[in-house]
Amino acid sequence: MSLLGDFQRDVSDFLKGSGRDVDPAEVLISVEDGSLALVATGLLAATALWSDLERLQSPDSLNLIDGKRAAVVERWQAAARQNPHRKYRIADSVAQVSLTVDSTSDFHKVEEVWVQVEKYVHGRVVDWGGKTRANVHLEVEGGAILVVATTQEMLVQEEQNRLYRTALLHISAEENLLTGAIRNPRLLAFEAHEPAYDENEFQQMVKRGTAAWSEVPSAAQWLEDLRGGAQ
Repeated sequence: MSLLGDFQRDVSDFLKGSGRDVDPAEVLISVEDGSLALVATGLLAATALWSDLERLQSPDSLNLIDGKRAAVVERWQAAARQNPHRKYRIADSVAQVSLTVDSTSDFHKVEEVWVQVEKYVHGRVVDWGGKTRANVHLEVEGGAILVVATTQEMLVQEEQNRLYRTALLHISAEENLLTGAIRNPRLLAFEAHEPAYDENEFQQMVKRGTAAWSEVPSAAQWLEDLRGGAQ
């Protein structure tokens, strides 16, 4: 009974994850004949869950998925190694996504590598300042808020009121080579950013390009010759 209870809690933890994109109380569960199998329905909108299952097709992916789900996989893997006859399996109804954890599984985390980078980030400034720690809160694409550290002196020197306006920030940060995530962002400067389309300038570029290629009868053939033809 303790084993069945542990399995039920593991399934619940795996479904909801840290982000709780699935509410186990609202999921219909049925129990099938044979080995203990819980069938959950109504999960189509749980995009984070499906993304994690896709990532788990690679064994070195535990640090790429939700922390709670990774902990469940690690518990199952440890239990299967102590009990070689035991096997855990997750699959959708048509078996397009399938995950098996048994005594031979080797799901693990890879060492994260962070490097110092400089980047340009675009978004809308929704807050800035701070009594003791000055920072800029930038709403980036998708609605996430990036908190960028700065100094009071830099904000005092900024002549333009950027609050609730779009801005391009030049920042330094640490970037994860595996996931692309950034941490410890720090403001280097606000950059001029006024994207605009100039029809006259575009037409001038077209004319210059047309003149440059006027003696080439076929651009595709020119590229093929440059590559060495069909050799």
